[in-house]
Amino acid sequence: MDSIDRKILNHLQQNGRITYNELCEDTQLTTPAVRDRIVKLKEKKVIKNITAILNAKKLDRDVTAFIHVFTLSSKNFQEILDEVEHTNEVQECYSITGGGTYILKIRTFSMSSLEELLREIQSWPGVMRTESNIVLTTFKESTFIDAEESEIIMDHKEHKNG
Repeated sequence: MDSIDRKILNHLQQNGRITYNELCEDTQLTTPAVRDRIVKLKEKKVIKNITAILNAKKLDRDVTAFIHVFTLSSKNFQEILDEVEHTNEVQECYSITGGGTYILKIRTFSMSSLEELLREIQSWPGVMRTESNIVLTTFKESTFIDAEESEIIMDHKEHKNG
């Protein structure tokens, strides 16, 4: 991956609908060359997805919270991950150190729907208790990673094959 790939990645993160022509102007490449680079970045899984980022407030998701989930053991690991996958309010899930086993970022309609969701999570197999932090104001929320300042880590298989 070179500086042109990194430039393409930054453009796509800022505007997933950028045209090949606009990318060609900035990279000094032909349309087929830009397209081939994007295809390769997708194949290497550097680009996971190109998607729309929605405004949660405009869709009536007024409550954002981080829920620390404490479990009894790792015995129910897969069951909890299955529950997370099937719970639309959970936007992100991380296994963590410190206070709790997992932290969930959730978005929901109201405090009463948050309360319902907490009851649901507390009924998941192996969940001992939860602690919640409710977001009052969001000052920054981003998915941007500056590709021009990043190294690309290749899969172990790619290292072996070249």
